[in-house]
Amino acid sequence: MIIPEIIERKGSGKVEKIRAEEGTGIKRRAEENTGIKRRAEEDTGINGSKIQNRNLGFSEKIDSILIHPLLGIPVLFLILYFGLYLFVGVFAAGTVVDFLENTVFGGYINPFVTEKFVSLVPYPTLQDLFVGEYGIFTQAVTYAIALILPIVGAFFLVFSIIEDTGYLPRLGLLLDGMFKKIGLSGRAVIPMVLGFGCSTMATMVTRTLETKRERLIANILLALAIPCSAQLGIILSILSKSPESLLIWSVVILLEFVLIGFLASRILPGEAPTFILEMPPLRKPKLSNVLVKTYSRMHWYFLEVLPLFVLASVLIWIGKLTGLFALALKIIEYPTVWIGLPPDAADVFLFGFFRRDFGAAGLYGMHDSGLLTGVQLVVAAITLTLFMPCIAQFMMTIKERGFKTALAISGFIFPFAFFTGFIVNNLLKLLGVNL
Repeated sequence: MIIPEIIERKGSGKVEKIRAEEGTGIKRRAEENTGIKRRAEEDTGINGSKIQNRNLGFSEKIDSILIHPLLGIPVLFLILYFGLYLFVGVFAAGTVVDFLENTVFGGYINPFVTEKFVSLVPYPTLQDLFVGEYGIFTQAVTYAIALILPIVGAFFLVFSIIEDTGYLPRLGLLLDGMFKKIGLSGRAVIPMVLGFGCSTMATMVTRTLETKRERLIANILLALAIPCSAQLGIILSILSKSPESLLIWSVVILLEFVLIGFLASRILPGEAPTFILEMPPLRKPKLSNVLVKTYSRMHWYFLEVLPLFVLASVLIWIGKLTGLFALALKIIEYPTVWIGLPPDAADVFLFGFFRRDFGAAGLYGMHDSGLLTGVQLVVAAITLTLFMPCIAQFMMTIKERGFKTALAISGFIFPFAFFTGFIVNNLLKLLGVNL
């Protein structure tokens, strides 16, 4: 209760008692504040969470769903299912790749080029370099154009659409709480999603993260548990014929991602990351923006991947001539047999170091030839996904983190991948699983 102040004012021999206007003003303002508080309480739930206005616009309602901790996850899975699995995995890696690799290159281009080159160059050593089993044209160019380009192009198209809608910042906000448990912030969703396109590019993008600790954790997870689009597309194409195999592969990779991230966040010193990100409005993707972004990324990727494919073919050729390639294969055969795979599968892992795409393509070839059982295929896919980063990503890690850090990451991943494959193989056998 406000007590009006009594002021004595002397004038004309009288003493006037005047109510201070300040008291009345304070009371009026207090009543206004009470009304505001009452209206605020009507807009607030019992637990203090703000209730959404019933007259929200359509975009605001969509926004509230996308960032909701429960409703946002099904939306994410729908995007992954239709965008990555059906479009990239089934259509691009299955239909398009099969047509380009088997019909266009396998049926017409490669036989023509091989015949012409052999007739013009009568030297078996040079023939092996250019049109041999791992030749520059028969493998490097063929894989880059017929196998990798359609898969990467499909992924970058999906990524550009998602980016142009403004969904990526909302995905970062949705996953921020989960990422904090593995030492990352919601900002890390950008390099992680980009890693499904090209891990080399994603490793470079980790420089946008705030702390050195967060950049290192993101680098480890990109090298370990994030398959690039070409590798992912081929693995999805192979395993999609068996939903059980695809489920086992997905669960194991996800568990490894969470486990290693959690352990790294507890072991590595440094401050916990903060997350401040501007939230752009939701909008319909603009076709010109999507096409320009897709083209620029495909152009960058193709200019980088083709020379590396050629380099890989040359290194394999040199390794075969000097005997180093055979020695490396002999060494990798031991852990390959240890996880229940045939010795020939060592090629898959060795090629996987030169390019992850090479390894996945080798796995695709073994699958087509019927050299792997269902269980062996799952074990090989899991081990290959967790296997060492390709040489391009390794070089980018050296550039971003230093040689010692890059070597330490690879030194951890190599035995860890085979150890995981060993566990999965024996666990599936113990449970009597037949795929």
